[in-house]
Amino acid sequence: MIQFILNNQLIKTDKPASTTLLDFVRYDENLRGTKIGCREGDCGACTVLIGSMKEGKLEYMSATSCLTPLPNVHGKHVVTVEGLNLPDKLNQAQQAMVDCSGTQCGFCTPGFVNSMCGYALTCAEPTLESAISAIDGNICRCTGYKTIERASGQLASKLISKDQNNPISWLVANEFVPDYFLTIEERIMAIQAKEYKSNGQIPIGGGTDLYVQKHDELHDFDLDYLFDKDHLNGISFYGNTCVLKSSATVTDLIENKTLLDAIPNWYQYLKLLSSTPIRNIATIAGNIANGSPIGDFTIILLAMKAELTLTNKVNESRKVMLKDFYLGYKTLDKKADEIISEIAFKMPTNGTLFNFEKVCKRQYLDIASVNSAITVSSFENTITEAHASMGGVGPIPKYLAKTSEFLANKAITVSVIKEAEQILQTELSPISDARGSEAYKRLLGRQLFFSHFITLFPETIKMDDLI
Repeated sequence: MIQFILNNQLIKTDKPASTTLLDFVRYDENLRGTKIGCREGDCGACTVLIGSMKEGKLEYMSATSCLTPLPNVHGKHVVTVEGLNLPDKLNQAQQAMVDCSGTQCGFCTPGFVNSMCGYALTCAEPTLESAISAIDGNICRCTGYKTIERASGQLASKLISKDQNNPISWLVANEFVPDYFLTIEERIMAIQAKEYKSNGQIPIGGGTDLYVQKHDELHDFDLDYLFDKDHLNGISFYGNTCVLKSSATVTDLIENKTLLDAIPNWYQYLKLLSSTPIRNIATIAGNIANGSPIGDFTIILLAMKAELTLTNKVNESRKVMLKDFYLGYKTLDKKADEIISEIAFKMPTNGTLFNFEKVCKRQYLDIASVNSAITVSSFENTITEAHASMGGVGPIPKYLAKTSEFLANKAITVSVIKEAEQILQTELSPISDARGSEAYKRLLGRQLFFSHFITLFPETIKMDDLI
């Protein structure tokens, strides 16, 4: 049985494990405030909150319920907009939306309210910027967003005095969430003792790729749910090597202090990857195994010389470099019974710089037209080692082997960068599609490659000299 708390109610269900949380709350529990929009994690109309125990502490996150399989909420607290209602008045997020005229047709409003309440539950230092960032996964077609941004700012201003030692009690007392939240931690602890076990053959993590690609087929799949298995979770550091377990999410990386300290602009880079609700449940291993030619984290890890550990059903492991993992479009150097159990990469040290660039039709919450990353080690004015990657320019995520080899032991000059770009073009094989023509993608490849050096070596490489 899958067991979890839905708002204030204990749920025990034997529904097929491939059922999405969205379908369960709407059709089995008749909680219609959670809307069906895109079913691809883009619109945010189905946003819910999921609370789980981490290191002995109850923590909440926003998530797109359309991409969340029921087993991934086993032993957790799921909150829909109905579960945020106070007995006789609006909660603070709802009131802010009213005060600032943040709603028109109302279809998107429950998702916004859930994201805003999720921000109230999680924020440590409330600011207008972070409050707006918390709703980056919610789309509104009516308001133009300014009224919703003002509502987010009003909410943030009321959170300034939040008690970080007893946050739930403070939020209940100040009418952000209803009082049943005070009992959830104890009730969750009781459920967590009852482990959910799946015996499927096809591994699935957060579901953000598989449920988009094969939503109608999943009821026929024999799935093995990996998202919350302890041996597949965590981030470890050994010297300057970072090792990710396969269920580590983008949010785990964007919040990791060691990575934030080691890689300048790490937060800004990862903010370009989808939206908060998706980052909360999207696993790094899933991004790699999906094999998308424009997988953002795949491109980042290619430039970091990542190495994968593949483990089969009898716990036998082997290692393969990420740049050798892709054999062709959606064809991987992976056997049917293997999963990506670990991803290891070197963090930049003194003399090594990293940069990530992405162009898409909108800045956030979108798939790249072309993306690119580079790691450059240099001494004085000479590149000692370089590793560059690019997505959207061929059938696989592309490690730019010839370009990287050419850059080694070259002076950091405009002429060298221009010559390297000519070699880069020989490694690209883009096609014209909905994201742009072949010529446009080649142009983007050029501009993003130049941008790496303009960004990393601003004293030496100037835009006007390259273009």
